[in-house]
Amino acid sequence: MLEIQDLRVTHGPIEAVHGIGLSVAEGSCVALLGPNGAGKTSTLSAITGTARSTGSIRLAGQDISRLAVEARTRLGIAISPEGRRIFSNLTVRENLVMGAASRANKAGVNKEILGWFEQFPILGERRDQPAGTLSGGEQQMLAIARALMSQPRILLLDEPSLGLAPQITARIFDIIRDLRRQGITILLVEQNATAAIGLSDYVYVLNNGTISSQGEAAQYGDGAMLMDQITGVHS
Repeated sequence: MLEIQDLRVTHGPIEAVHGIGLSVAEGSCVALLGPNGAGKTSTLSAITGTARSTGSIRLAGQDISRLAVEARTRLGIAISPEGRRIFSNLTVRENLVMGAASRANKAGVNKEILGWFEQFPILGERRDQPAGTLSGGEQQMLAIARALMSQPRILLLDEPSLGLAPQITARIFDIIRDLRRQGITILLVEQNATAAIGLSDYVYVLNNGTISSQGEAAQYGDGAMLMDQITGVHS
């Protein structure tokens, strides 16, 4: 579904990602792990088109490297960004409607919203509340559901557990597990290596803008050694 080759990402004069390659098969979940400052969010920004990059980015065989953000969204890339970035002044339901804004065919949007309210009952209960009044965990559920309203080919998740209490984090990972069962293709950026490995088919470890390790998720065991590496490095 997604194939990246020789990706380089720059922020002004600084190169944050140094010629990496990765792929995500259709229907799989791939984890991109690494410490703060490793280049994980920069990689996702390059995929969505919000960061300057060179190299090849192909979605379902089509080169999207030079397409604008909106065009990439229409072709099937959606992101639940770090920090959630919901529209806090809009209601929960209005946020979901905004998630479908890129769709050419709006038929079925209302039915899909009701479907997400069934999957996330707490959002259904709060459908007419301003999204800014939700708890952190509820906002994360909303961010994921909003991204999925565009009916993407691939869902990018950037630190979905960030800042959440352990019990809420467990619920978020249960949601991601359910999405996997539904066949949704996922690229997951996450600092909780243990949880991410348990969800994923394949793992890439990013350090200082380069891939330092990669392989089937099973080869990383419970992820304890990776957790030590990730939480022990700060940049």
